[in-house]
Amino acid sequence: MRLFYTLGIYLYVCVIRLVSLFDPKAKKWLEGRRDLFLKLEKALQGTTDVIWFHCASLGEFEQGRPLIEKIKQKEPHRKILLTFFSPSGYEVRKDYSLADFVFYMPSDTPSHVHRFLEIVKPSAIFIVKYEFWYNFLIGIEKRKIPTYLVSGIFREDQHFFKWYGTWFRQRLRSFSRFYLQDETSVELLRSIGFSNVLRTGDTRFDRVAEIAAEAREIPMVKAFAGDKPLLVAGSTWDEDLRMIASLPLPSYGYKLIVAPHETDSEHIKRSLALFPAGTSVLLFSNANPDNVKEADVLLIDNVGMLSALYRYGSLAFIGGGFGDGIHNILEASVYGLPVIFGPNHTKFSEALDLIRLKGAFCVQNTTELKSIVDLLCRNRELLGKTGSVGREYVVSNAGASDRILADAGFR
Repeated sequence: MRLFYTLGIYLYVCVIRLVSLFDPKAKKWLEGRRDLFLKLEKALQGTTDVIWFHCASLGEFEQGRPLIEKIKQKEPHRKILLTFFSPSGYEVRKDYSLADFVFYMPSDTPSHVHRFLEIVKPSAIFIVKYEFWYNFLIGIEKRKIPTYLVSGIFREDQHFFKWYGTWFRQRLRSFSRFYLQDETSVELLRSIGFSNVLRTGDTRFDRVAEIAAEAREIPMVKAFAGDKPLLVAGSTWDEDLRMIASLPLPSYGYKLIVAPHETDSEHIKRSLALFPAGTSVLLFSNANPDNVKEADVLLIDNVGMLSALYRYGSLAFIGGGFGDGIHNILEASVYGLPVIFGPNHTKFSEALDLIRLKGAFCVQNTTELKSIVDLLCRNRELLGKTGSVGREYVVSNAGASDRILADAGFR
C-alpha cells in the first residue's frame, strides 16, 4: 500500500507541474518548495528544541495560532517551525512574528520525509485538524517524536473506518494524543482501538475570542457604514455573490461589504460584474473618506481583513456553502452577528450547533436567502436575539488551547 500511496504523491506533483503552466497558485506551490532543504538547513543551523506546527492553509493556521502564542508565552526559549501545504496559507502568514521559521511542507515522499526530519529534529509536532501525510507519519513513528493532532475531527465516511482501511488506521499510531472537537470523533477513534483521545473542543473559539478582544478598527469601513447597518459577506465565491448581489438591501437601509475568498484581479473583475446596473460598488483599494460614504457596496480586494470587518456588521453571510464547504462562521458569531450560509455545512459541528440553537440559518437558494434576510432586517428584536446566541456559543466553548497544552505537558 505504501508503494501505491507514494506513487500517487509523485503523480500529484507531476500534475501540479503541468497545471502550474497556467495556474498562478500551482506555480507558487512549486516555487515555494524550490531549494527548500537548502533554505531549511541554512535557517535551522545550530537550532535545537524545535516544535513543529503544520497547517494545511490559513484556516488551520488560525486553529494552531492560539497554541503557538501560548507556548511562546510559557516557554519563550523554544523555537517554533510553522509549515503550510497551501500557498494561500504560506503567502499570508510567511512573516508571522511568533514563528521562528515559516516554510512550505515538502511533498510527502520517503526521501523528503527523511531529509526534513533529519534537518528539523523536532522535539514535538502539532498537526492541525486533518493533515494526514502517511510517509511523514511513518517517519515520525520510527523516530518516536511526540505528535499531537489538535482540533481533530473524524467522520464515519473516512477511510480509517472502512473495511479496507487497515493500512490507514495503522498510520494513526504515530499520534501520541488526539485532541478532538466533538464526542462523535472520540467514539469513532475508540471504535477502531484508540484510547489516547481527549475531547478538548476547537481552538478556533479561543482565536476568535482573542480577535474580538483586540477589536481592531478600520476607519474606512466605519466611514462607509456611517449610521447604516451592514451585511458582511465573507469568503464568498461566485455562486454566493450572485445570490447576495440580488438582495434589495437599500430597501432595508442596509449597506453591503463583500470580502471574496479569492482577491486576484480576475476574481475581483468577475465579482464586480455580478452586481446589477446602478449599484455603486467601490473597491477598498480605491476608497477615500469622501467616495466611500456614497457607495452602496464596499468590495474588499485584499486579504487579512475579514475577521476585523465583522465587528462593523449587523448580519453575516458566510461563503463556501454552495461549493466545497463553508468558511469560518465563528469570526462573525463572536461579534453577535446572525450567520447565513449554504447547504454544504454538515462537516462543521459549529454550523450544526448554531442552526440547532437558532443562531444561524441555512439557505438552499436565492429565494430562501431573500426570505431570511427580509425577516431579520425587518425584525430587529429577532436579529439581536439570534446574534446573541452566536456570541454566547463562542464564549461558552473557549478554552481548548489551555486544555491541550496542559495535557501535553506545556505548563
